[in-house]
Amino acid sequence: MDEMDNQLIGALRRNGRASLSELAAELGVTRSTVRSRLDRLVAGGEIVGFSVVTRSDVRPDPVRGLMMVEIAGRGTEKIWKSLTRMSQVQMVHSTNGTWDLIAEISASTLEEFDQVLFAIRRLEGVTRSETSLLLSSRRSA
Repeated sequence: MDEMDNQLIGALRRNGRASLSELAAELGVTRSTVRSRLDRLVAGGEIVGFSVVTRSDVRPDPVRGLMMVEIAGRGTEKIWKSLTRMSQVQMVHSTNGTWDLIAEISASTLEEFDQVLFAIRRLEGVTRSETSLLLSSRRSA
């Protein structure tokens, strides 16, 4: 991949529905250049898919955070399932190092957020946790 490929991917991240003409104008190249580079990135596995972000994917909840969770023994799968059943938990990630799982949490209020944290800490097998509130976020370009 070169700088043009990175710029193309950045443009698609900002607007995945941009036409070849729009992408070409933004990058200062021809439509055929954009098409051939896009085809090459897909064929080479650099771009593995395209997705749509819907209104429901963009959560309006003002309180968001990441909770790192340490789990005793072999209870990870059970806790993972419990977390994914909680409506305020948007995503669960496995990780290496001190923490076994990281939960992305969103809530309408700090009180609701605190209740979710309390519920997670009460799950059998959770031995320790650390939570960081997300103050602001930006999409990568």
